[in-house]
Amino acid sequence: MEVIQQTLVVAFVLGLLGATIYWLRGLGMARIGGKGVGRNERRMQTIERLPLSPQHSLHLVSVSGRVLLIAVSPGGCSVLDGEVRVDGK
Repeated sequence: MEVIQQTLVVAFVLGLLGATIYWLRGLGMARIGGKGVGRNERRMQTIERLPLSPQHSLHLVSVSGRVLLIAVSPGGCSVLDGEVRVDGK
């Protein structure tokens, strides 16, 4: 009898967990697998990275449809150009 009770309690807790995750997915606060954040697609993507030295690099990043060129060094990051034209895009 004790085994049946424990099995029912575990099933109830797992069902409650599943219902909570389903509810949070509906609010866009949780995601399970797949791409994107909640119901929306990703707004930020790395297009390309060009290493210049072990500590310096250039990054071409797309943020909400805008393409930015960012320089990264040990001293920090700098946006080199606010709008970069990318061939083929």
